[in-house]
Amino acid sequence: MKDLDEVKERIEQIRGEINYHNYRYYVLASPEISDAEYDELMKELKQLEEQYPQFLTPESPTQRVGVAPVEAFGVVEHPLPLLSLGNAFSQEELLAWYTRTLRLTGEKQFDFTCEHKIDGLAVALTYINGQLVAGATRGDGLRGEDITRNLRTIRSIPLSVFKGAPNRFEVRGEVFLPKAGFTKLNRERTEEGLPPFANPRNAAAGSVRQLDPHITAKRPLDIYIYMLGYAEGKATPPTHWETMEYLNFLGFKVNPNNSLLSNIEQVEEYYHSWVEKRESLPYEADGIVVKINQLDLQERLGNIGHEPRWATAYKFPAIQGTTRLKEIKISVGRTGTLNPYAVLEPVSVGGVTIKQAALHNENDIRRKDIREGDWVYIQRAGEVIPEVIGPIKSKRSGQEKEFSLLEKIFNSNKQRPACPACGADVIKPEGEVMYYCSNAACPAQVQQRLEHFVSRGGMDIRGIGESQSSMLLREGLVKDVADLYYLKQKKEQLLKLERMAEKSVINMLNAIDDSKKTPLPRVIFALGIRNIGEEMAEVLAKEFPSLDELANASIEKLMSIPTVGPKIADSIVAFFRQEENKKIIQRLKDAGVNPKGQKAKPEELPLAEMEFVITGRLETLTRQEAEARIKALGGSAVTNITKKTTYLVVGTDPGLKLTRAQALGTQQITEEGFLSLLEQTT
Repeated sequence: MKDLDEVKERIEQIRGEINYHNYRYYVLASPEISDAEYDELMKELKQLEEQYPQFLTPESPTQRVGVAPVEAFGVVEHPLPLLSLGNAFSQEELLAWYTRTLRLTGEKQFDFTCEHKIDGLAVALTYINGQLVAGATRGDGLRGEDITRNLRTIRSIPLSVFKGAPNRFEVRGEVFLPKAGFTKLNRERTEEGLPPFANPRNAAAGSVRQLDPHITAKRPLDIYIYMLGYAEGKATPPTHWETMEYLNFLGFKVNPNNSLLSNIEQVEEYYHSWVEKRESLPYEADGIVVKINQLDLQERLGNIGHEPRWATAYKFPAIQGTTRLKEIKISVGRTGTLNPYAVLEPVSVGGVTIKQAALHNENDIRRKDIREGDWVYIQRAGEVIPEVIGPIKSKRSGQEKEFSLLEKIFNSNKQRPACPACGADVIKPEGEVMYYCSNAACPAQVQQRLEHFVSRGGMDIRGIGESQSSMLLREGLVKDVADLYYLKQKKEQLLKLERMAEKSVINMLNAIDDSKKTPLPRVIFALGIRNIGEEMAEVLAKEFPSLDELANASIEKLMSIPTVGPKIADSIVAFFRQEENKKIIQRLKDAGVNPKGQKAKPEELPLAEMEFVITGRLETLTRQEAEARIKALGGSAVTNITKKTTYLVVGTDPGLKLTRAQALGTQQITEEGFLSLLEQTT
């Protein structure tokens, strides 16, 4: 047995660390450790308190759900506590939870529901007589912050619900910031000299906990409802799954990736399928939530401390970690930006060995006080390079070195800062935070532009990746993106290159030829115009149905588009004024890359002002494809039936949306009828 004094000392030490990290995370929104490391501390503390209950105190972090609410918002008392979930980090721990619930219920089998554990902010929404009257954070589980005004700005939260709702009820959900919105928000904050958010959860929490709701309204927040808290005045379904269908019927947004499963083996299959696909999700999720479906069993099982016995979070492998930052180096981007990046001591994060990570810019490095030699907190998200979130200052030895970009790129021979790739002069435009290489023909820029051009979001030319791009440039077979379309004339030279067998060359040339059919929005994005992402390329293609019209657009014409500001307009005009770019575009057109868009105002499109809802499974199209076709023709694809809904598209195994459509008298069409409608309007 351990010495009790040592045990007590270790417990107090862990509690101190957890309280410190809670403060860093919840109050300062500046975490110093990863979620996985925090979970390990909490796990060790729980184990010690279970083994030595004489040291368990009411003040222990294990006895708290969250943190005390900020009084400035006003405080809401939760009629039922908002509990936090216990965690399972392995198959063994999940099976232990399952075995324990079987024993406690005396049942031989029960159903499960599984859903994604989204990284966001838990909220409780209260409705009286069908109207939203209050919205609150989890807070400490018993009392939360009143953020009703802010939650009202989230469009996926209904302000009123279908008349069949209980007189008074509460739903609970997770407010989150989608990945695309998070990336855009951080890019805008960085450009404005503001600190970027550490992760989507911090961003969501920071967005809804604003004293000014106008700030919240500007951020693309979303919500998924995950349970009914309580209901008065009307009977509700007997299972969680049916309850979620009922809430969806009332107008609440429910995650379509939720699943009803009949045994623990299916739960494991669901988990592993999403471990593999997690990076394809439009939001961050760190695991799945497993719940017993039968509500009477949930009630019988009850809670232990602040955790329900009838549910657990089965965590995904970590995508966050800590390691030492050995050096900060500089790379050159496709627009000439000089981009600092971190060279790390290799560390495994989520099963992937990480050796490098992104840093935003010199201003951000200085603001976060990241130094060479620091221990740092890193995060891997999606397929992009991992990111350094910040330093762990408590681990500093005093040998760490502050970063200066100009010192890094100072050329002692020429006595001036120079591009690390080509040696050209470095410039810093007035009002910007980034430094740029002044040489448009810089080989590093050319390669980055080529890789961007052939990428999936651009021309999607398969068979040309980083190594092939580098080789083609190195061998002088291409000097710019237009040269790709003249490679057929150099087939014999291609066949002489390393690892370029005849089949590989033929496939590459065919892929280049196929890319001539790429639609206009993706061609605009592929050109790599500064500040033009995929969404803006879509906007521009709708307004300017050819490259020529876009190239000739004035700043005034561009800025007449609601989503185009002066920075974007200047970037477009500057790009098309450059003689080199004019020549490239002409050669692309001569080679057959000259897509035409369809200029039409939204109100002129065939499905304008028509609203579609899809229920059930479609046989010939995925739901995403169907919604894309609706939007392309000017219609709206939404998730909830309302009086505004024009058509309910009914697939196989329709849900409660069909019932609601019948109650409202909404017109229903089959998948065949839907396809016929699309054909008639195209």
